[in-house]
Amino acid sequence: MSKENYEYFSPEVEGPDFRTLLDRYLKFWPWFVACVGICLVIGMIYLSFTKSTYMAVATIIIADEKGKGSSVDTGFGDLSLLGGISTSSIENELGLLRSKRLMYNAVKALNLNVSYMEPSSFFTKEYYKNSPYEIRIASFDSDLLSKAIQLEMNKFTIKYVNEKEVEIKLHNTDTIIVSAVGEIVDLEFVKFFVEPNDMDYRVDDEGNFKSVQVVISAIESVASSMNSSLDVGLVDKNSTMIKLSLVNPFPLKAKDVLDQLIFEYNQEALDDKDLIARNTAFFIDDRLAIINSELDSVETGKEQFKESNLLTDIQTESQLIVKNVSDYNNEQQRIITELELTNALIRHLRNNTTSLLPTNLGIDDSGTNGLINEYNQNVLEKNKLLKSASEQNPLVVSLTNQIEQIRKNVMESLLRMQSNLNIKKNNLDRQSGILASQISDVPAQERAYRGIERQQNIKESLYLFLLQKREENSLSLAASAPKAKIVDSAYTLGGAVSPNSKIVLLVAVLFGLFIPFSILNVKSLLNNKVQNGDDLKKSIKDLTFIGELPHVLPKEASVINPNIRSKLSESFNILSTDVQYFAKRKDIEDKSLCIFVTSSLKGEGKTFTSVNLGVTLASEANKVLVIGGDLRNPQLQRYQKDAVYLNGLSSYLSENNFNVKEFIQDTDLHNNLKFMYSGAIPNNPIQLLKNSKLSIMFEELKKDFDYIIVDTAPVLQLADTFVISKYADLTLYMLRASETKKNVIALVEEMENTGKLKNVGLVLNDVKLKNSSYGYGYEYGA
Repeated sequence: MSKENYEYFSPEVEGPDFRTLLDRYLKFWPWFVACVGICLVIGMIYLSFTKSTYMAVATIIIADEKGKGSSVDTGFGDLSLLGGISTSSIENELGLLRSKRLMYNAVKALNLNVSYMEPSSFFTKEYYKNSPYEIRIASFDSDLLSKAIQLEMNKFTIKYVNEKEVEIKLHNTDTIIVSAVGEIVDLEFVKFFVEPNDMDYRVDDEGNFKSVQVVISAIESVASSMNSSLDVGLVDKNSTMIKLSLVNPFPLKAKDVLDQLIFEYNQEALDDKDLIARNTAFFIDDRLAIINSELDSVETGKEQFKESNLLTDIQTESQLIVKNVSDYNNEQQRIITELELTNALIRHLRNNTTSLLPTNLGIDDSGTNGLINEYNQNVLEKNKLLKSASEQNPLVVSLTNQIEQIRKNVMESLLRMQSNLNIKKNNLDRQSGILASQISDVPAQERAYRGIERQQNIKESLYLFLLQKREENSLSLAASAPKAKIVDSAYTLGGAVSPNSKIVLLVAVLFGLFIPFSILNVKSLLNNKVQNGDDLKKSIKDLTFIGELPHVLPKEASVINPNIRSKLSESFNILSTDVQYFAKRKDIEDKSLCIFVTSSLKGEGKTFTSVNLGVTLASEANKVLVIGGDLRNPQLQRYQKDAVYLNGLSSYLSENNFNVKEFIQDTDLHNNLKFMYSGAIPNNPIQLLKNSKLSIMFEELKKDFDYIIVDTAPVLQLADTFVISKYADLTLYMLRASETKKNVIALVEEMENTGKLKNVGLVLNDVKLKNSSYGYGYEYGA
């Protein structure tokens, strides 16, 4: 047969496909169903016992105080005294809304540290705004409350005795207090009085008074618990709109907390604004009183100064002198600037004889400017000619002479300008000196008068400014807007937030699938033994996997009956066919085929396979001989009655009788099947197996039998099989599912590669039906 007919022997391992993986887990579908069912039951129990929580949401916008003008801005913004006190960054406002202090104030305002529960209920039921009774705390001691909480003494039960009296029973004690409604009850850590609620809440369906358990907790712990469920964030990063959300088992409580939190935030901001505005008003009033006194003193001094010095209106004359001084100073500055430009041009002209001269520098002399322009034009013309002519060109020589002459004219003109400007500068210096002497002649009284007038103007301006700011601050104090504008008051989102029944049940299903999946994978990861044919194919490299044999139940026969169809008989039919194909693949053309059956250890099915393979081959009209080749632990006689004492292989090898046919016995398993038992257990099995008679025996037997099957000793325990392996045409190496370790495969490959075993083919025995690669699920009939 061609090589393509034996592709199923190939040990090549392909990547696992989806169907293979699915089949691997479908075999354990009852595990998956059971685990999913258990997890679903646990999930439903969890949903039944877990309190549902709801989310309340509110939205606010933080007002921009810089845009509106707060009391801080109106009071001191123009003075630049408190410029940093404006709306903080939005991150600071988010932090303030998340603060424990703000939540503490909200919890305290709503009295959430006092809880009302229905006593003796299987599921703890808390009342919120529908308690039969409510207590009003007059005072309590935080330190004593902490001790009471540690001792669980912060709980007590209230029940009506009649319409006028209530019974208070402390937790974990027998103390019972009967008090009139509205009367102060003094416990060690708290003073309170009881207020009845509506009659609908106070009585049950039978008309009896309800009782309620009251638990007083520390405000700090309640605020911390509330704060852990609070989420504050920006709706959009480019806006000041803030979204607040709170999760709580009571949607109404969550809404109240959010509304109160916003109220406390606004109230705190208003208190800060009012405090700043009041402090601003005090400051302005103090400054107005001081400045008013100073202004009166300045005005009185001005009046007395004029009367004592008989001053007239000399202010106009002084202004005129000052104006003249300013005009002379401006002219002097212009002359100095023009003189500096002229000096710079002179230096440039002396140092650069051929370069262009700068123009439009502010020189007022038109003649000089004309000469400079003419000079520059000639220089440019010369430069153009030099691109196509040499220095000796008549035109270039003529232009050079003209440029030199104009340069001298420019120099003379600039020198004249320099002289004229120096003369003008000297004249202006003299005039400035005269004006300065005139100013020095102004009476000292005028200078003193101007100082007094300046002080008067300053005091008046400051006085009027403070009067204006006082009015603005008063308006700000009277009309303070809240810092947080409410966009949406607190409202509850539809449905419970947690537990989400769909998610819980989905997680239960996934977890139910994950448990057996993980167990199977961990089991597979930790398992180092061969389980089935697919598992074996992944481990082999050079060896050939011939086939697998199914697990035989205790009630089933261990030897096949050729006339009865069963999964065992069909498996050996497949094995016998594969063995024949394997022999042809190895190019074994002998008329008789000698097959050795061996294994690593005892108990892996050598004898079982030898006998059943012999029956299968015999039923195909072949003459088959099964030899008990394990001289140390003979097992072949178990398959025939009274065969224990029969002579066999050891007898043949130890005696001088060369007629091997005398040691071959008939069997009742099939007419074409003969047995040659192991015989008596010898003292020297290795020496017997090395006897030359063994070679003669196989030559004789091959003349009479089509198949010779030798049940040999296990190779990892004894060397017997290696001694006689040279007589084998094929070697069936038996592996037992769930027993043989995977590292044995490498040893078998080494045995074949080194020649210790010939033409090894692997056979996997005792494969469970669920692990079978062939799927022996076919219903066989008789």
